[in-house]
Amino acid sequence: MTTTVEPTIVGFFEPGSPEWHAARAQGIGGSEIAAVVGLSPYESRFSLWHRKKALLGLVEESEPMYWGKVHEPGIAARFSELHPELLVAPSPTYAAAGRSWQIANPDRKVYGEGPVELLEIKTARDDEGWGKQGTDQIPVWYRCQCLWYLDVLGASRCHVAVLIAGSEYREYVIDYNADEATLLREAGARFMHDLEHDVRPDIDGHSATYQTVRVLPEGLDDVDVEVDPLLVRRFHDAQDAYWEAEDELTACKASLLDVIGTGRRAVLAGDRVATRTVRDGKTHSLMPARTRRNCR
Repeated sequence: MTTTVEPTIVGFFEPGSPEWHAARAQGIGGSEIAAVVGLSPYESRFSLWHRKKALLGLVEESEPMYWGKVHEPGIAARFSELHPELLVAPSPTYAAAGRSWQIANPDRKVYGEGPVELLEIKTARDDEGWGKQGTDQIPVWYRCQCLWYLDVLGASRCHVAVLIAGSEYREYVIDYNADEATLLREAGARFMHDLEHDVRPDIDGHSATYQTVRVLPEGLDDVDVEVDPLLVRRFHDAQDAYWEAEDELTACKASLLDVIGTGRRAVLAGDRVATRTVRDGKTHSLMPARTRRNCR
């Protein structure tokens, strides 16, 4: 447990509502801390910084986000059904004691015989990144979120209930880790310092960073802009490397598809390498099991 000092209750807000966004605007929420430490597949430190500066619009609700919200009550009900000894209740939005910028809005609080625990509710298209049920093997960006919430509330355990592909229910458990929580908290403090002092994060290779740079300028000036020759060399080298890697990846995909034939998955010692998808009886794509931001 992190502290005996109670966090501040900011209020009860509907996720995604204007009030919910306002409560998070001056701080870092659990779904944002992974971006701060470079582990989010959806947001980069660069894009989050610009969003917090109101230079970029709010994240628009996607179809997965919408359906995650729709399924949340049902997943919570299933967790309650499987754990009748526990009381599952809605949670308000909190701010950490002494750190008003560290925001937590857990999906649910869980009451039993011991200290209060948390419940996070997720949906996923497939089980990529989700390990064996009952373990702590969940996508790393969700792990960051759980640890962030535990750190704010001074709790020791967060349950994660996930509905995979609309029909497979699993549960995982994340226990508080002081070292990891400290790393997240310190990174959050540095991010808030940079926000306050207008220290813009460096441009990185995250797609969210590119999209941020792409939409920030408005209008078009029909002028030539002289650029640094080192940047030009870097750009050309990256283009060459990308085209070479793209050709090699295409060849590898073709080889894998050729080997697995009508099979569903390519595996190595039981571990998934890639999954073949089929539409109208024909191969549509080969999806790699690895992500660019792997779990711990």
